[in-house]
Amino acid sequence: MNVIVDDLDIRYELKGHGRLLLLLHGWGDDHQTYIGLMSALENKYQLAAFDLPGFGGSEPPKQPWNLDNYAELTAHFIEKLGLNPIYAIIGHSNGGALAIRALATGVLKANKLVLLASAGIRNSQPAKRVATKSVAKVGKATTFWLPEARRQQLRQKLYGSVGSDMLAVPALEETFKRTVKQDVQADASLLKLTTLIINADHDPAIPLKDGERFHELINNSRLEVVPSPSHFIHQTNTKDVVSLIEDFLT
Repeated sequence: MNVIVDDLDIRYELKGHGRLLLLLHGWGDDHQTYIGLMSALENKYQLAAFDLPGFGGSEPPKQPWNLDNYAELTAHFIEKLGLNPIYAIIGHSNGGALAIRALATGVLKANKLVLLASAGIRNSQPAKRVATKSVAKVGKATTFWLPEARRQQLRQKLYGSVGSDMLAVPALEETFKRTVKQDVQADASLLKLTTLIINADHDPAIPLKDGERFHELINNSRLEVVPSPSHFIHQTNTKDVVSLIEDFLT
């Protein structure tokens, strides 16, 4: 289904009945990342998932955005569909950072929060940042003479080689830069709602220490560690994640 929110065409999906769960996906992903989770929870809850602008089937923003812009659109999406009140927000990766920012600033309100391998601690991997900056310089210097399409392909490979998602969606490169500058640790320390933090023990994208840090910052929180080498634990360890979420929500 599609709906126009803030002059942008937004693709979304609603499933189930009951108290509302809002699902926010990560960078370069879309709402279908939650298919398994939604199938497991739709008998007990109403689930709302949508493609953030620029991802999946949703129209990209007309200018560079940051977490605050995405938070405002999310609030307007909920309002447009008349879905309030939100019982819980589930955010994966950058969707977790978005949820933290939106809740801390009061743009969104919910009773509970689930963070799945949440991003938002931007100073935890200095070596990766240095490598990304180096790649940016090398990429510009070595590809300027190539056709645009080929240049983008090579730059994507270069950034991927150091674990950066900056060119996962080339049209959102400036939005990515603005987003990853927003560290949400101060926001996390303001949260009062009950929070479940789920991290994999060997996540290649978000280290376990980030989950531990969020656990320290959010007073009313609980940390659960899933044995997995995957960043997408809601897909690879669906049964474990669903069990933890169901127990937390009830």
